Amino acid sequence: MRILLIEDDTVLGAAVRDQIAGDGHSLDWVTRLDSARDHLAVAAYDLLLLDLMLPDGRGIPFLRALRSQGNVSPVIILTALDQISDRIEGLNAGADDYLVKPFDLSELSARIGSVARRYSGNPNPIVTVGDLEVDLAARSVRAKGRAVPLTAKEWVLFEAFLQRPQQLLSKAQLEERLYSFDTEIESNTIEVHVSRLRKKLGAAVIETERGLGYRLGTA
Repeated sequence: MRILLIEDDTVLGAAVRDQIAGDGHSLDWVTRLDSARDHLAVAAYDLLLLDLMLPDGRGIPFLRALRSQGNVSPVIILTALDQISDRIEGLNAGADDYLVKPFDLSELSARIGSVARRYSGNPNPIVTVGDLEVDLAARSVRAKGRAVPLTAKEWVLFEAFLQRPQQLLSKAQLEERLYSFDTEIESNTIEVHVSRLRKKLGAAVIETERGLGYRLGTA
């Protein structure tokens, strides 16, 4: 997924960035709400991680404004505010989850996956594609009972197709899912990842619409 982190704590922000990169997602990290608005104006994000106390304002009014403008991207609040009233306020403002600092980074990864599955319309972590059994929570794939190891980037790319099984995804859309703004991308990067997925999962697992993009096929 492409994720926007809005967090002014540089130590925590760096830890979250490294965790999400290790999971294979792309992440843009800003420390102010005005920078977050600038990023949201030019990019579509699959998920937002939002601190509630930023140098230029509070996260709750920012979140309410997002929802009132029609932005439906899932939001997980990351905050040290741990009162029940704080949680209620955050959830009522439009947050999908609420994680109190300090938190375990593995739990953050699990919550990101859980929210993403709900938004994809399939909260069940187990899905099948032809002969493949995919465990979205464990980030694992088995082909006829045999484990198929995927790299972090290969997994995130495959997950993008699983979340939109009928949708044609352009090369640009896939690049946005895999890479942040400051990453230099080779022109054939997506083609390379798709080729590797086909070799591991089956030639028919991803279909090509020449000149338009790719969609999930059958394994």
